Amino acid sequence: MMTISKIETEEQFNELVKEDTFLLFKHSVTCPVSAEAYEQYEKYIAANEQLKTAYLSVQGARSLSNHVAETFDIKHQSPQAILFIKGKPVWNESHWRITYDSLSKAITE
Repeated sequence: MMTISKIETEEQFNELVKEDTFLLFKHSVTCPVSAEAYEQYEKYIAANEQLKTAYLSVQGARSLSNHVAETFDIKHQSPQAILFIKGKPVWNESHWRITYDSLSKAITE
């Protein structure tokens, strides 16, 4: 059974972003669109467990969410998936565009 880590601090994020490849998912616990995107994200991770990943709840980790947006100059959205390779964001997508297929395509290209 796979578990997806929830992160809440800049320190946790900074450790993960050091990985060669890291996928961050920003999740809004009150948004139905985010719930759907999270299901797609979970399905993708279940089939690709080797991928380093974590999610944050924008309600519970607002300062971390803002830190990521400001540090990497990526407009905050939720839900939002951001793929980092060697510490740099190389792809991000939001809302209904977060699907198993879009994640798969981003990560394999």
